[in-house]
Amino acid sequence: MQAFDILGDPVRRRILELLADGEQSAGAVSGVIRAEFGISQPAVSQHLRVLRESGFATVRAEGTRRLYAVDSAPLREVDIWLERFRRFWTQRLDALGTELARGRRERRQQCDEPADTPSAGGQPSTKNEEDT
Repeated sequence: MQAFDILGDPVRRRILELLADGEQSAGAVSGVIRAEFGISQPAVSQHLRVLRESGFATVRAEGTRRLYAVDSAPLREVDIWLERFRRFWTQRLDALGTELARGRRERRQQCDEPADTPSAGGQPSTKNEEDT
């Protein structure tokens, strides 16, 4: 099975998200997945097996519990494959970052400028009335 076949399934993606937070017991993973997706415990076990056999997850025994963790090697392979496509979104993200910085700078400048106080006529006062 190829990496994108594995990652194409929403249940397996969610399991990987849970495991990305750290090692989890099969029971803990199963509880979350069963609640979120409404699937049976054997179905969750099958997804864990697919992740383990495809190299996306590792498992170790601790007493009677099975602890699962992410194995990053297949994810690095996906990252390497995606590298050629990053240019399509990197420039747009850079442009978005520039626009956000420009907006922050403009707001900061507006906050730093002293506010003009209106005179009796409703217009900002630029010179003192006693000077005329």
